[in-house]
Amino acid sequence: MKNFIPIRLSHLLGSCSTGAVVRGPDALMAVMDTRYWTDATGRHTGRRLRYVERVRAALGIEKDLREPPVAGQAKDGRITGVCIPALRFPGWGICPACGLLHYLPAIEGTDDNEPVRCREIDTETCKKRPALEQVSYVLIHSKGFLDDLPWHYLAHLEAKTNAQRGCSSDTTRACLRLRRTSGDPSKTYLVCTRCGAGTLFSPFSFGPKIKAMRTQPWIKERAVLDEPPEIVRVNHTQVHYPKTRSALVIPPESRIRKGTVVDRLYSSTQKRKLIETAVTPLQRKSAIRSVAGELGCDASEIETAWKQIENGYPLYGKSLCITPGQLLADEYTALIGEIPDMADDEDFVTRHYTAGWKALSSEISPDRPEAGILRGIDRLIAVSRLKEILVFEGFSRCDREARLVSPDIDAKQDWLPAVELFGEGIFFSIDTGLLEAWERHPAVMDRFEQVRKRFDAVFTPFRAELHRLTPRFLLLHALSHLLIRQMESDCGYPAASIRERIYCDPAGESQSRESGGKSPSMAGILVYVTVPDVVGSLGGVVELAEPRRFLSLVSSAVARADWCSADPVCAEQDGHGLYLLNRAACHCCLLIPETGCCFQNTLLDRVFVKGDAAGSMPPFFKFPAGEI
Repeated sequence: MKNFIPIRLSHLLGSCSTGAVVRGPDALMAVMDTRYWTDATGRHTGRRLRYVERVRAALGIEKDLREPPVAGQAKDGRITGVCIPALRFPGWGICPACGLLHYLPAIEGTDDNEPVRCREIDTETCKKRPALEQVSYVLIHSKGFLDDLPWHYLAHLEAKTNAQRGCSSDTTRACLRLRRTSGDPSKTYLVCTRCGAGTLFSPFSFGPKIKAMRTQPWIKERAVLDEPPEIVRVNHTQVHYPKTRSALVIPPESRIRKGTVVDRLYSSTQKRKLIETAVTPLQRKSAIRSVAGELGCDASEIETAWKQIENGYPLYGKSLCITPGQLLADEYTALIGEIPDMADDEDFVTRHYTAGWKALSSEISPDRPEAGILRGIDRLIAVSRLKEILVFEGFSRCDREARLVSPDIDAKQDWLPAVELFGEGIFFSIDTGLLEAWERHPAVMDRFEQVRKRFDAVFTPFRAELHRLTPRFLLLHALSHLLIRQMESDCGYPAASIRERIYCDPAGESQSRESGGKSPSMAGILVYVTVPDVVGSLGGVVELAEPRRFLSLVSSAVARADWCSADPVCAEQDGHGLYLLNRAACHCCLLIPETGCCFQNTLLDRVFVKGDAAGSMPPFFKFPAGEI
């Protein structure tokens, strides 16, 4: 079967990435690894991302970052460019009428666009040859392996006669059948029609009996297993857990002007090496003239550009020894600071509304709910243009914390798939003086300690981003989700397309490379939307950053926290969700699509925003009125 299926680049690095089972127009398919993302000559055609050195350093990535190859389909049906290969998986089909199993690659005509039909002719129900359906079970392993079930082996587990024990596998002949009994429809039997062997099909008990499997559907080699695999439905979440990491591009890399002389010179290793290896002034002058001719500019422009490179372009001495926490601190510093001589076409453009936000305080009566919001939020900034680098680091199966498999399976390639996402957002920060006083409240600390003990007792995949849990984080995270759900109705974007970045560091523990020392105490939220290959404002989100509109937005979001349609059950929950890390949070009030949450929809509790029913824990935005 050969089909061209368009797909978004951001999906290709997430739910449709290497090792994932995706739905095509006619069948389920497994996406092959990045070793096969090449043209006919074996060359990788994906564009190498430039000016992402700080991002690579902070995420601990030594490999190059490259975009996936891009293909298109002409009007006459021809495919241009390099496609991401995928093969039909599961490889077994089942007749919905008679239950006969067929190994699809062994059937002639599988590669055309016609549906594969049952080859049974001895039963009345299959004389019209119904189209086969792919079987719904697959085999997964915690080492990242994925394979079809060994149907012939399983059917003969309870072989009783010599003929049954000697029955050999023949994928060219359809002789295995899955069928329910009329006496007990809940039971399914797997039988071999050739020798009569059969067994009750039991996915839970079959796993430990399987000792070897293919590592991936497109790899022929089989691996001997040191621990049993699991048999699950092909659409089970355990089949594929993609791991992606992201970071914003901030100054100085966001200020790079693409297409300039220094940009083109810096991007060409050969041209820079030609100038570097010149020994004498005469050789250097000749090399500069040669490079100027190739770039179509004056020699003086090359000399100026070369001086910038010698002075440390593009980072100009900024350290690359940074951690994910330090990168967040640098992002926070870039967000709250004024960028001098900012151009509208840079990759990080902010507009500060803080003065207009504070001016609203004189217009709002102190006893109104909006007054508490104006006191609690001390900065308001529109990010009218931003660029995010999204990197696909690999995937796991069976469990999120299981072994991470590289995008190229054997981890020998020198690059990782990544995409540039462009968009806009709203950033605001919470008044740290108010926040510190609220955090010391006994009721806040008591409720926080219950969550902290659970958090410290488990391993979560986002510990690198959240090294220490604090009450302010639980407040910021709940407020972020409330805001995203409110924005969904106010600006028209679906919640799945809105994302969050939480900046939370009570004591400025992360070293900020931009500020040259300790970072400021961080308590901020960035909610934003991004899409690949669209540069500039998307409209809608930035407009909500206008002070009056933002006040209305936050007021509605905070009011949403007061009551959930699942209350009082939701508000009184002691723990639920992953590792029981959520309390007052459910799909009716706080949970959002996982694509938008950095913390897998955990560590959520709207009581930190609205207060508790007993009145012992104060609502954050009403806290100043009687507590300070």
